[in-house]
Amino acid sequence: MYKMRTGFGLTRVGIVLFTMTLLVGCSDSEEQASREQQAREAENVAAQEEAASREAQAQREADEQREPLNVRILVSASIGSDRRLLIEGETNLPDEAQVQVIIERELSRVRWRERVDVAQGQFTAGPFGPGSGLPDGGYSVTVELSEATVQPESVQQRIGEEGEYLAGELVTESRHGLGQIATYTTRFMVGSEPRQSRGDAQLLQTP
Repeated sequence: MYKMRTGFGLTRVGIVLFTMTLLVGCSDSEEQASREQQAREAENVAAQEEAASREAQAQREADEQREPLNVRILVSASIGSDRRLLIEGETNLPDEAQVQVIIERELSRVRWRERVDVAQGQFTAGPFGPGSGLPDGGYSVTVELSEATVQPESVQQRIGEEGEYLAGELVTESRHGLGQIATYTTRFMVGSEPRQSRGDAQLLQTP
């Protein structure tokens, strides 16, 4: 009976040792897998940081090479048979740049405005004025490049996220503190009485 108990006891010890071996083996495997997972994650983080560093360096180099854009805007106007004003413009602003064209009657301060996009260095806006046609008198025409924040990404890449690459006498700070904008203003006279004109306003003869 004693021998049988001893054998049974040895068997139990063997089972315990075997179980412990399995547990240690599993623990080692899990630890190895964890180390491998951490190594992979570290490699991924390092790769992402390296890619971000290269991208930032490329952006810095692009910014250093980007030349200021000396803004040019030219405007011509014509009066249609309905006595409304049509505006045509030329500019070196990038394509898809959004500009506002604002017409103001000098006598009454009544305004008309339209937002248009630049295409191949040109833009058109209008016709402006009431259905009955524009009264004779002086009119100011303002073309304003909207803030960079509302411009398409392709335009922002050229003028900067705050218009910092805009340059020239047409460039001013935005009234809303959103960076630089560009503004061009000229004057036209509508009618056939040049004596009404002040300064260098161009006279537009009505049809």
